[in-house]
Amino acid sequence: MPDLTITRVFDAPRELVYTAWTEPDHLASWFGPQGFTCSAVTADPRPGGRWRACIHSPEGEDHWMHGVYREVDAPERLAFTFAWEAQGQETLVTIGFADLGGKTEMTFTQTGFPTAAERDGHEEGWNSSFEDLTGFIRGKDAR
Repeated sequence: MPDLTITRVFDAPRELVYTAWTEPDHLASWFGPQGFTCSAVTADPRPGGRWRACIHSPEGEDHWMHGVYREVDAPERLAFTFAWEAQGQETLVTIGFADLGGKTEMTFTQTGFPTAAERDGHEEGWNSSFEDLTGFIRGKDAR
């Protein structure tokens, strides 16, 4: 099965980057590809806790996704399942947050894709979403 790994460095402390993934209000500010909006985010970041979110496309379509937290080790590591509610194919997302002296290296890995095409679609979506995450972090760090 093809895997996806994306590494990004953010000019922000890792605690801030980590909480961008675990606080529902933070997630709603950046989650989803550019042009999409996110709403109805729920998150219970503890092993066995569930998360769920809806992203709205520019065309007005709702895309629901959900999963279960597998590992929660603040602020170093987070792992959770990911599935689109309409498709049901579950993948595993693992994120490492490395402290680079005030900056954060985020290593995002998603495994369990049935096809390379599905992986490639997620890669495009996540990279776009991480651009929004960069903007969100800049705004939060400036406060």
